[in-house]
Amino acid sequence: MLDGAMARNDPTDTGGLFIGRRPGTRPLKYRAAPVRDPRRMRLDSALANLVLLVEVALCLSLWGPQPVGWLWVGSQVDYLTGSVMLGIVVAFLGLLGSLMITLSVTTRLDGLWRILRRAGGHEQRDGILGRIFAVTAVTAGAAFAFWFIVIQGPGPALAPRQ
Repeated sequence: MLDGAMARNDPTDTGGLFIGRRPGTRPLKYRAAPVRDPRRMRLDSALANLVLLVEVALCLSLWGPQPVGWLWVGSQVDYLTGSVMLGIVVAFLGLLGSLMITLSVTTRLDGLWRILRRAGGHEQRDGILGRIFAVTAVTAGAAFAFWFIVIQGPGPALAPRQ
């Protein structure tokens, strides 16, 4: 520091580290501003919306169709083998496996969604999968509560039939 220059240890300059910078964290510098085609940006935004719709559908499938499907498979295993325990184990392991596969696919789709949003001209740093998962969980819970309380109705002890 004899020449009077300041040390470059500001976290915004070093990518959060005190010495050097992590690989790939240097700010992008273009020779010229990138050319943005408005038609391509609209297409990328539309594709991002399509990917978002697929993510929502996959997350919704975690709360209804997949559990019901695996309960059916488990009942078929019980019927064919005569073992209730085997049916329960098959249904549980199948549901767990399909849950992991679905979440893996939606995580990859979320990364694609972020890239498409950026290409569409939006400043997108974070994914939306966590919010989609939370909203679909609340929606599925509310739908089940509505079905259980309103459609199915309380038992005869609470609402005797005439």
